[in-house]
Amino acid sequence: MVTYMANITNVVFRTILVLIILFFLFKIMGKKQVSQMSMFDYITGITIGSIVADISLDIEKNLTAGIICLLIYCFTDLLLAYLSLKSVRLRNFFNGKEVILIENGNINRENMKKNQITINILETEARVNGYFNLNKINNAILEPNGKISFEAKEKDKPVTKNDMKINVQDEPIVYNIIIDGEIIPKNLEHAGKDTKWLNHELKIRGKKKEDILLLTLNKKGKIDIYLKK
Repeated sequence: MVTYMANITNVVFRTILVLIILFFLFKIMGKKQVSQMSMFDYITGITIGSIVADISLDIEKNLTAGIICLLIYCFTDLLLAYLSLKSVRLRNFFNGKEVILIENGNINRENMKKNQITINILETEARVNGYFNLNKINNAILEPNGKISFEAKEKDKPVTKNDMKINVQDEPIVYNIIIDGEIIPKNLEHAGKDTKWLNHELKIRGKKKEDILLLTLNKKGKIDIYLKK
């Protein structure tokens, strides 16, 4: 029983330690979304997950060696990301290049074959993007992240306000000033306001920050308040 409890404690300790290390490593590596990952990012993510599970659950494995392995993978990924920023050739080599699948309404079967894109996959991706007929597509490009970008033919593009000569102004960026009753000072500063101004506005509206779920503010001074229920 003592040995069993010791093993459980060891597993808990190793898991928490590895999670803390991973947290800081991924903070350093940046906030890439899954759709923005390169092939090497994807491979690194899978490998890191496997290493974490291995060194967390298998107490016979050397914890220090496992952590060193994690560090090597993470910093290699950082190095490749840095090199990709500095060199277009390396960027294309590691991340891949865009591939034309449809050009001027004509399907490029050779490029589709090279990238193992069947007509069914192309149709599915087109439907997901709102095109239920390939005849409406002028150009389609397979992006390095595996997504397919579509451009409609001119006659099938939606009419914009610019096409109709309607004068509009772009909406200013909106900042989250209060979230769950807590003021976000940095966002308040970016919006060009201060705490004194905010407290005055809340007083005018008869609101307390503790009762606010979300308060947003744009650079024109427009405030939207969502109260907790």
